[in-house]
Amino acid sequence: MKFVCPSEALAEGSSLGFEQDGCRWFLVRRAGQVYAYKNRCPHRGVPLEWQENQFLDPSASLIQCATHAALFLIESGECVAGPCAGQFLTALGCHEDNQGIWLTEPKSEDHV
Repeated sequence: MKFVCPSEALAEGSSLGFEQDGCRWFLVRRAGQVYAYKNRCPHRGVPLEWQENQFLDPSASLIQCATHAALFLIESGECVAGPCAGQFLTALGCHEDNQGIWLTEPKSEDHV
């Protein structure tokens, strides 16, 4: 497991980019749950954020690619609108405890 940040660094309805082992990732907190994904759109392989740590649409209910506005479900990483509809972001396992947010391991390779 690898420590990412204290829990306070990721407010409800927000996102946070970081680099781990030479790879760019980001966290999203929604309904108290933390999700981690690779910062790479499955359509063109470009980073998702439009500004530093800004990975969400204006309503903070979907992840949005800044390049072509593809929309992804926060809970699963599935693209629900845009040129990569039906594809998935690469998820990374994570958990939160009283020390903060930790990366665990990559999730199923089915959606890489």
